[in-house]
Amino acid sequence: MKLYSMNLSNFATKCRLVVYEKGANVQIAEIPGGNMKSAEYLKINPLGKIPTLDADGMIIPESETINEYLEEKFPNPPLLPKSPEDRARVRTFTRYHDLYLDPPIRALFAHLNPKSRDEKVVNEKLTEIQARLDQLETMLAPAGGFAAGDYSLADCALVPTTFFYTNMLPGFGAKPPLEDRPKWAAWWTKVQTRPAVGKVLGEMGAALKAMMGG
Repeated sequence: MKLYSMNLSNFATKCRLVVYEKGANVQIAEIPGGNMKSAEYLKINPLGKIPTLDADGMIIPESETINEYLEEKFPNPPLLPKSPEDRARVRTFTRYHDLYLDPPIRALFAHLNPKSRDEKVVNEKLTEIQARLDQLETMLAPAGGFAAGDYSLADCALVPTTFFYTNMLPGFGAKPPLEDRPKWAAWWTKVQTRPAVGKVLGEMGAALKAMMGG
C-alpha cells in the first residue's frame, strides 16, 4: 500500500498523520515526475491532486476518503468513536475543515509576496478567516481535550491547517490566530504532545523552510 504525498500539503499531511498514528504498513511515496500535473502522476490520479492512496492496486483519491478507508482497514488504534452521534461530531469537524477552514487560508498562498499581493483580496480573506476561526472556537470541545473529545480524525484534519494559520497569518499583519481563542490555543498545546503530530509538524516545517529558501 502506497500513499502519494507532499510534506507541505495539509491534505496529504492529515493522511500521513493517520498512517503514523496507526503504525500502518503504508509506504509514503513522492509524486512521480516531481509535480501533480506530470504525465506519470496523472496516469495514477487523473485529478492531478494529492494525496492519493494506492491500496494494492485500488486507487483512492481525496484525503477524507483515504482516512476513512485507513480507519476501516487498520481499526486500531481507533480514530473514530463508537456511537453514531460521536462519529457525526468528528465528521462535522472534518467536513468543516475541508469546506470552510481550508479555502480562505489557501486563497492567501498566491499573495505571500508583499510586493505582488492584492490587498483587496487579502483583506477580504482575512475578514473571512477571523469569522471561520471564531466558528471553530465555538465548535471545539472544552479546553483541555481534543477537538471532538477523544483524539480522532477531527484532530488529524485540524493539525496541518493550524500549522498554516499559525505560520502564515502574522506575515499578513493579522493578529496571532490563537490569541483570544483559548480553546483552540489549549487544543494546539495538547495535540502537539502526540509523537505522530510532532513528526508531521517537523516534516511540514522542514518543507516550508526549504520552500522559503532556508
